[in-house]
Amino acid sequence: MNKPLAGKRAILAGTLLAASLVGCAPSQAARTLPASPTAAMPKPSLASPSALTAEPKPTPTGTVTSSPALAPTSSPASVAVLAKGNLFIRRGPDLAFNPISVLSRGQTVFPTGRDVLARWIRIPLPGDASQSGWISIMSRFTEVTGDVRSLREIEPSEWPRLAFLRNCTHHEMMVQPGGILITSVQNFPHNDVSLNPGSYAVLDVDVDDYPEVLSIEIREGSAVDIVIDGDGEKKKCPAP
Repeated sequence: MNKPLAGKRAILAGTLLAASLVGCAPSQAARTLPASPTAAMPKPSLASPSALTAEPKPTPTGTVTSSPALAPTSSPASVAVLAKGNLFIRRGPDLAFNPISVLSRGQTVFPTGRDVLARWIRIPLPGDASQSGWISIMSRFTEVTGDVRSLREIEPSEWPRLAFLRNCTHHEMMVQPGGILITSVQNFPHNDVSLNPGSYAVLDVDVDDYPEVLSIEIREGSAVDIVIDGDGEKKKCPAP
């Protein structure tokens, strides 16, 4: 036998045997896999829908708080009135009622009611909250905070007693403050006027310089006669 040929055959046979062994052997990756994949890699359990709900964020304390309940708009405390000057407190909701006290400048009050037109409010009397009176909010000396119409409407239980000033002289008179003219007795029975309670001065306009002939304090139900004119003449009014 030719020795070189035999050597080549032996090399070829060894190569074929090695290739067959490589093809039949398992790969390195396959050898490292576990025999039971389910045992080595357990399936993750799915969370229930409630567990998937996002956890609410906590409310920061001291920063966000619940809003306090607002007082009803009908509450008297929702309306306040500041006196920007001295105001008469009257016994009823009209200038024709007698003043019974004074609300001093700078004082703040909380009304408990209003009249039907929401022009007057009822307030506790200063120094005696058990008693009440009325002030006008139409004055420039009042400053109102809140809705006056939210207050309870109070109907008057009585009407004011009217007061009258009558001119018994033959001269025309003027009442101050107000510049109210009263004709002479010659125009009877139209020689009187109705006045609200307060302090007044009566001037004779038929005499030079309008001399004052009377200074009076009018109260509810008053009936006052002017019986002397600027010349000093005294007169009497005819009987009604």
